[in-house]
Amino acid sequence: MPLRIGVNALYLLPGKVGGTEIYLRSVLAALASLDSTHTFFVYRNKETGEDLTPAATNFKDRPLSVSGENRPARILYEQLLLPNHLRKDNVDILFNAGFTAPLLWPGRMVTVFHDLQYRRHPEYFRWFDLPFWRTLLPASAARSRIVVVPSEAVKADIAEFLPSALARTEVIPHGVEAAFSELAVTRQPQRFILAVSTLHPHKNLTTLLRAFAVFTDRDPGCRLVIAGLRGFESARIEALRKELSLEHAVEIKGWIPRGDLHELFRTAAAFVYPSLFEGFGIPVLEAMAAGIPVACSRIPALLEVAGDAVRFFDPESVEDIAAALHEITTDKALQDRLRAAGLSRAMDFSWEKSARRLLRVIEAASQ
Repeated sequence: MPLRIGVNALYLLPGKVGGTEIYLRSVLAALASLDSTHTFFVYRNKETGEDLTPAATNFKDRPLSVSGENRPARILYEQLLLPNHLRKDNVDILFNAGFTAPLLWPGRMVTVFHDLQYRRHPEYFRWFDLPFWRTLLPASAARSRIVVVPSEAVKADIAEFLPSALARTEVIPHGVEAAFSELAVTRQPQRFILAVSTLHPHKNLTTLLRAFAVFTDRDPGCRLVIAGLRGFESARIEALRKELSLEHAVEIKGWIPRGDLHELFRTAAAFVYPSLFEGFGIPVLEAMAAGIPVACSRIPALLEVAGDAVRFFDPESVEDIAAALHEITTDKALQDRLRAAGLSRAMDFSWEKSARRLLRVIEAASQ
């Protein structure tokens, strides 16, 4: 039976929420290519353009008069006014793509929890943000028929911190854009290592800079390019780059358009991801799909996603990261093995596969 499915995209701030934006845009595009029976209503804020909503006739764009930049206003709107729009559109089930759900809406809901970092690492959050996470996320999990998580690592955190939701938790891994696999055939590596990451404390970029300084003492001439949103750690990273005299060796690009990012993946000699915590780790998957030798942190989510296709390191060890950088840029046999293993591993992930599984979960939760 055709469903009227709401999509709560009020959290989305284009170019400012990192992987959760990639997730929503990719999964909506994949749903549009799969499904023609259900109708989707995409509720978005003032900052998010109509390009979020696929052009398919069964997708309806619903721009709402709330600013996503103003988090308190957005939360109030989501909790108090979004239910009115859901009733007006006669929505059967609501898909919340970014952690929170309208608690006063009595209808069925499926909610995505990309991670539980606020419980695992509260030290990475500003004190005034934590009450929002600690209040709304457990309540959203309790009100949702299904909680979707991207990895077994996040499911383990659900078991520890939100055990009442465990029986209703479904693991649906993220996918990877086909564009990255296409880059693998046109690669022209240049002498730089790529890191794609928001400049937040848990991304561990200060340790990466210290490791890169050690690496360049041994292997001069290689550059480090960091691309990603400027986050809470930006000033500290910029200051450390200067302190280590790496201004000419380390380029911090900030947020760049997707096409420019693809070009960096096409030309990078290697890829590094030193994060201390992840719910999934989309950039690692993208690098593997693009045929780039990858070194990344030995943490649960990345172990799960990357398998044996990367060179793992201890993210708290400057020496281990420096050694990994040396190996993935100089060891030809290792490079060839990682490239082949990465391409093979990445084939297990696609947004179409994610969207199919998500659609089945939404359909089941609507009953």
